[in-house]
Amino acid sequence: MAQENDVIGLHFLELWRFNSKAAAAAATATTSTSSSSKEDAEFEEEPTELDTFNSSGMFSVVLSDKLSVQYPTVNLHGHDVGVVQANKPAPLKRLVYYFEIFVKNAGAKGQIAIGFTASGFKMRRQPGWEANSYGYHGDDGLLYRGHGKGETFGPTYTTGDTVGCGINYSAQEFFFTKNGKVVGTVAKDVKGPLFPTVAVHSQNEEVTVNFGKDPFVFDLKAFEAEERRKQQMTIDKISISQNASYEIIRSYLQYYGYEETLKQFDMASRSTVPPIALGQENGSSDTEITYAMNHRKTLRQLIRSGEIDDAFDKLRMWYPQIVQDNKSAMCFLLHCQKFIELVRIGKLEEAVVFGRTEFEKFYRLTEVDDLVKDCAALLAYEQPLKSSVGYLLEDSQREIVADAVNSMILSTNPNIADARVCLHSCLERLLRQLTACFLEKRSLNGDQGEAFYLGRLL
Repeated sequence: MAQENDVIGLHFLELWRFNSKAAAAAATATTSTSSSSKEDAEFEEEPTELDTFNSSGMFSVVLSDKLSVQYPTVNLHGHDVGVVQANKPAPLKRLVYYFEIFVKNAGAKGQIAIGFTASGFKMRRQPGWEANSYGYHGDDGLLYRGHGKGETFGPTYTTGDTVGCGINYSAQEFFFTKNGKVVGTVAKDVKGPLFPTVAVHSQNEEVTVNFGKDPFVFDLKAFEAEERRKQQMTIDKISISQNASYEIIRSYLQYYGYEETLKQFDMASRSTVPPIALGQENGSSDTEITYAMNHRKTLRQLIRSGEIDDAFDKLRMWYPQIVQDNKSAMCFLLHCQKFIELVRIGKLEEAVVFGRTEFEKFYRLTEVDDLVKDCAALLAYEQPLKSSVGYLLEDSQREIVADAVNSMILSTNPNIADARVCLHSCLERLLRQLTACFLEKRSLNGDQGEAFYLGRLL
């Protein structure tokens, strides 16, 4: 569809495609996931119940709710442990994972344990008695980690107590709680998947597990907030010069053509921030990002107002090379937006005629077939905004087209050697680099922990 130099148009087509998938995923998530899991955008299956297939069923009984386990008989040997793992391992790509048990009955000896065990754990052993396992035991309050000898850790627990166990991926620690208070922590030195695990070991012991379906006794949100506060304190210790921050923000306003905002920003900063040359900080010259600022501002305003015909006229007058190839990705974006605006104002017959005329040249191009179909689907709904393709009528779609035009104009600067540098502002490049660094750090840490998400911070 596009020539080799149509890097910018193709980039924004992919951004549109991602936006359409994200919109569909968000619509599904509204009915199938909680708001906290949607925030992360990295779906992982979570433990929801106890695993009734891989357990020491001969010594313990998992009740029909698959969240309660009993030890109905008298234990005769040390290996007669009733151990049950969760049906899924603990999720990895988050700040913290946590679960709790309620001790309904401590039984004859209170030999209950909670912890994490690896896949393949011997299901007749208490968690913590074997390698790659950790367990906090109720009868002695000891912590066991990988061998049969416990170490002083916390208080014992019995009937009526709620005990929890979690993984702090940021600190690479296990932590244990009793009745809503942290008992203690221990370094996590196992990288592979770990299963939440409970064990019972004397007659009439019974516990109920909460994987998060019900509110926890422990304030997990406050714990996570404190961990993030610690991270922020570390970040705050990093010194960044005031003028560097100023120039990064200033270059962002220049890049997007926010001329009036830039003037106000300069006026507000003039008395407090000594100016520096932008090229000193990030390798870009001030003239590159101020190039055609007034034109870019005008076109952005037209597209954000839905005045696509006027935007086309300005482009033909100022930058005819951008729209002269009627089959380019850039022209496709503009034609689609014109069609969307006609649907928005209810000119459906005109939209049909326009679509037949302008989309005809794109129908046989498989790389945009899905996007053409999304546009055409707007005509099938009485209330298109509430449909699966309603995202096309949101402001974010106009922004994609406006950003594409902005980047394309910047690329016409004769001082630009590579059009790809026009795809993002300096601030966005820094954020992309930060995201990449977080992902690399997580990869080196066994793919554990959360990634950097700007939306969460904002």
